[in-house]
Amino acid sequence: MISKVKNAMSSLVGGIIPHGHHHHQQQQHGTAQNGGTDGLPPRFPYSRPEFLDLTPELLQYSTEHASRPVIALKRDSRLPWRTGYAEVINAGKSMLNEDQASCELLYIRKMSSKQQRCSMLLEDSGTNAGCIPMHFWGVFDGHAGSGAALMASKLLQLIIRDRLCDVAHLLENQNNPPPICLTKNGSPFQAEAKKGACLDGEEQDGLLDEPRFHMEKDISVESLVMGIIETAFRQMDDLIEKEKESYSISGGCCALIVIHLLGKLYVANAGDSRAIIVRNSEVIPMSYEFTPESERQRLQYLVRHLLLGNEFTHIEFPRRIQHSELGKKMLFRDHTMTGWAYKTIVEDDLKFPLIYGEGKKARVMATIGVTRGLGDHDLKVYNSNIHIKPFLSCCPEVKVYKISEHKHGSDDVLIMGSDGLWDVTTDRDVADAVSTFLSSREPNDLLRYTLAAQDLLMGSRGVLKERGWRLPNERLGSGDDITVFVIPLAFHSQPN
Repeated sequence: MISKVKNAMSSLVGGIIPHGHHHHQQQQHGTAQNGGTDGLPPRFPYSRPEFLDLTPELLQYSTEHASRPVIALKRDSRLPWRTGYAEVINAGKSMLNEDQASCELLYIRKMSSKQQRCSMLLEDSGTNAGCIPMHFWGVFDGHAGSGAALMASKLLQLIIRDRLCDVAHLLENQNNPPPICLTKNGSPFQAEAKKGACLDGEEQDGLLDEPRFHMEKDISVESLVMGIIETAFRQMDDLIEKEKESYSISGGCCALIVIHLLGKLYVANAGDSRAIIVRNSEVIPMSYEFTPESERQRLQYLVRHLLLGNEFTHIEFPRRIQHSELGKKMLFRDHTMTGWAYKTIVEDDLKFPLIYGEGKKARVMATIGVTRGLGDHDLKVYNSNIHIKPFLSCCPEVKVYKISEHKHGSDDVLIMGSDGLWDVTTDRDVADAVSTFLSSREPNDLLRYTLAAQDLLMGSRGVLKERGWRLPNERLGSGDDITVFVIPLAFHSQPN
């Protein structure tokens, strides 16, 4: 059954910090994730993020599930904004680390009439004069293979950048609302000014003075950027589906991205990764997890209106119903309800529940534990022909933080992490850990944010003991892939 398959500070900041113990690597299951069983080549060969600059030996060492070495930026690495980064592989749930990450500085240029698309790299034009800088961070948490996460980590930022290039001339003046209609070359299109031009005959006579036919909605530039990000996620998802015809692109992925553009941070999340801002030790949540439980009502609505044979019931009950309980009354809720009520149990209620399990074990149709993300186009309910993709959404929730309107200290950060980080800790605990750590480092220490990312990651991974990976309180540590960005907010005016 397919599920969301992810089923000591050291001077060696450059590359990998090994844990002290080394055990035999666990036997893995499934097909090779650098391709597929269909004979097609992979869209991108498996790798870790390019900014890590791992040698083949370090790449191989990073895959050891037993020791779970921490991978971090090298001492001489300089990501934009002095960004800190660290990652670690899971404790044997999948062959490879299915998390992927991106961190790039791209430039948005106005389109000339002769250009069909923006060039892929700044060097193509030789200058960034007149360009708008766009900083991009992404965490892509793969499941059932690494193909979709790899592809998204390479291409999503380029799709967003290209879409922003199309409207670059509208981004520069934040105070002017974008025109409602554009011509083919991107310039504003002005409809005929005559009142009632869209009406004819008798309709015009009585409606010319009705203001509702002539009102226009003002759309902000911020909303335009949000919409571009949302449509880019859909374009990325469509591209994965299209290219699966020619390449092996395994699984799906949750996608959490952050974009800095013109003094604002745009945080877009589709899945169960998480981003928070820590400002003056205050926690500001910047994303919301999409899980079978958080999206229960949307899923119930879809199941009710899409034919699923006799497999599933759209109604939720506190537990599976026994045949002997027919005719009795049981607590229930459907897509119209937040609370609970009683209903009489009928034969239809004996079907398998749409959402099975609770918390981190909750699954849609007993198959997948997240409800938004990219990919998963071939995913079916176990031992059936029911496709799950119609119930999954690639649409992200986008939140905006006006970074230029706040004064930030050197300990104020944005933290991005895959769910491996958050499974065993809370927003408050993460904020306190980062604040405590950063306060012990000099503000001009170039490694302070990478070291903070390492500290966070090791705090969630724990230490290997006889009974597995354990936290200081002896609770189980995270056995998942963990990816962490720590992004300082005080350096937005000093991108490099």
